Amino acid sequence: MTTLFAVPSDAPGGFNADVSGHFGHCDAFSLFRIENGDVVETTILPAEPHDNCLAPVQQLARHGVTAIAAYGMGARPLNGFLASGIQPYHAGEARKVGDVVNAFIEGQLPAFSSDHACASHAEGDCGHDH
Repeated sequence: MTTLFAVPSDAPGGFNADVSGHFGHCDAFSLFRIENGDVVETTILPAEPHDNCLAPVQQLARHGVTAIAAYGMGARPLNGFLASGIQPYHAGEARKVGDVVNAFIEGQLPAFSSDHACASHAEGDCGHDH
């Protein structure tokens, strides 16, 4: 099974980068192609400037992402990911991208739920205040 896993990252991105506190404010998305539990390819995708909180969802969907881990996002992007076939996970306590990737491979990340959604992003409000 192949997964294209995205982690919102601070510059420059990659395995050793810090995880961005909010996917809508990240410098880049670190993308990891995972096959049978192994990372087989790493790509850095610069985040596109946007004024719509669904734009990052659409950018990742265009690149074939199938899963993402983040600390925070609003209900609208969460629903956008689910509607796009991208499974969101909560990044937990990990601060480095590589730690998030390893936790994902080991099945230790919980599915992102409305309980994880940012309160300031309720009911279509996409204010980026994180």
